[in-house]
Amino acid sequence: MVMAGKDAGLTGTVMKVIRAQNRVLIEGRNLVKKHLKKTEGNPGGIITMEAPMHVSNVQLIDPVNGAPCRVAYRYLEDGTKVRVSTGGTASGSIIPRPAILLERRKPRPTIAGLKDTSKDVVLERTIGSENGTPGLPQLLK
Repeated sequence: MVMAGKDAGLTGTVMKVIRAQNRVLIEGRNLVKKHLKKTEGNPGGIITMEAPMHVSNVQLIDPVNGAPCRVAYRYLEDGTKVRVSTGGTASGSIIPRPAILLERRKPRPTIAGLKDTSKDVVLERTIGSENGTPGLPQLLK
């Protein structure tokens, strides 16, 4: 739900999230006119398109009562992390995460790269090894 601007009080679907600028693109909301120059593949003219808006101007909708709500994170009994609606009119129900949010994280590399320090070098270079005092490798044995 859009909370501020000319479309305040209207709802829409988030089409794109621009994380670098903290902005979202909502389908059919925050429409602006854009003048396009005539090119080979484009006839030119004035088109209407959605403009990004700041995330502070939108809120999620409570799935039970349809009111705007804030989001808190809670853990279920089995240990899974879920989003829960909070706020004055919120029902406290679980807000499911869209599938696109689950795909956005890149997996961590499991093999050592060129700039990674090997385990042998880490254990070999210790603070006390130059003075004859026991270092980390001797203490671990």
